[in-house]
Amino acid sequence: MVELGKINTLKVVKMLDFGAYLDGEDLGEILLPTRYIPEAYAIGDQIDVFVYLDTDDLPIATTELPKVMVEECAYLKVVEVNAVGAFLDWGLPKDLLVPFGEQQKPMKVGESYVVYVFIDDASHRITASSKLDKFLADSSLYYKEQQKVSLLICGRTDLGYRAVVDDTVMGLIFNSDVFKPIHYGELLTGYIKTIRPDNKLDLALQLVNREALDALSREILGFIKSQGGKTTLTDKSSAGEINQQFGVSKSSYKKALGKLYKKRLILIEKTQITLVK
Repeated sequence: MVELGKINTLKVVKMLDFGAYLDGEDLGEILLPTRYIPEAYAIGDQIDVFVYLDTDDLPIATTELPKVMVEECAYLKVVEVNAVGAFLDWGLPKDLLVPFGEQQKPMKVGESYVVYVFIDDASHRITASSKLDKFLADSSLYYKEQQKVSLLICGRTDLGYRAVVDDTVMGLIFNSDVFKPIHYGELLTGYIKTIRPDNKLDLALQLVNREALDALSREILGFIKSQGGKTTLTDKSSAGEINQQFGVSKSSYKKALGKLYKKRLILIEKTQITLVK
């Protein structure tokens, strides 16, 4: 079955001056314009194409890859707003529609937004929405702690940053786990830090395992020694100061300090940390 808004492998059934027709099965023959036909293709060959609808709402194929496909999220710029809605640049000749009813807040030309792409049930067109909570779950049974994931930053709360995990589920990066500037629409590699009892996901930008904490602990000890046996960089210091010195989150720094404290290698006071002699 040919899927709109996705990559399909289709057979060439007809070659004409203006392009090739591909077997679109239930969608009928689908035109692949000449400019997209790779060299040395002939009738009977199979080709990987992205299928979408042209300005007449007819299926059309391209070998170009759009910036996003159906059931994916992306950070896209608005290029036009008219009576129908907002239109986004997704890398294809026909821009991607976000109807007014699918806009979390009114979209403006020149601004970029994180959107989810889907097939509209009523029009059967490829459509986008900035109302991510309509399409993405807020919990998942399919992840494990410390698993590597793709994160798309999509919002800010008092607790931290909301992120789309692998285009499927929402998660949260707590402020204490943010050790560098991150921005709305930024695509990052991250990790599942914690899975809560309700299966909601807490995220991290660094993998904090035993080996990483041991390495950080040794680095901290070396730093304190270099400072004459004491430092004012405590667990109360800002995340920015900690990241500038060690390149880690405040949360990771506090865990490493805790390990050193339990081993009685350091003394933690309000304003300084001192090596235990």
